[in-house]
Amino acid sequence: MKQTRKLVLSAFFMALGIVLPFLTGQFQQIGNRLLPMHIPVLLCGFICGWQYGLAVGLMTPLLRSAMFGMPPIMPTAVAMAVELAVYGVMTGILYARLPKKNSYIYVSLISAMIAGRAAWGIVSIPLNGIAGSRFSVGIFMAGALWNAVPGIILQIVMVPAIIIALKKAGMMNGYETGAVSLHVRQDG
Repeated sequence: MKQTRKLVLSAFFMALGIVLPFLTGQFQQIGNRLLPMHIPVLLCGFICGWQYGLAVGLMTPLLRSAMFGMPPIMPTAVAMAVELAVYGVMTGILYARLPKKNSYIYVSLISAMIAGRAAWGIVSIPLNGIAGSRFSVGIFMAGALWNAVPGIILQIVMVPAIIIALKKAGMMNGYETGAVSLHVRQDG
């Protein structure tokens, strides 16, 4: 049953990652700054574990690109797929291995964000070359940092708040071992 729950939750997070960008879709600059596809992937890694975070992170931007043409497959969706896959893997692994104090949620999240952005930068170099465009340190800094500040802040505020709230509500079971699943608390 645990695997079924993780699969269902992963499908939910993937659907959320596909739908959330519609909230900012009319304003591409806002979407590029708020990074709405990232939050469900980060949550999936924390809640379902690294394997599911990897799958959701890898598939969400590619599936959204195939379904709606946004983000463009090359180089954007492919680079995002690598970035988000790293997010899902890192949050899942770090959350499972680090102490279960709330402060370590931030450590897991920020480490995953740094690793994911670094992976995005590394894969963007050859992908942009294949796509016929240039990728520079300036483009990396703008895309991974300066333009993304609102999304980074949103992630640092929302993701830990959601995980902490789920823990306090008793809705996360097994997070001590990294085998996280949500369950409905039954009182009485």
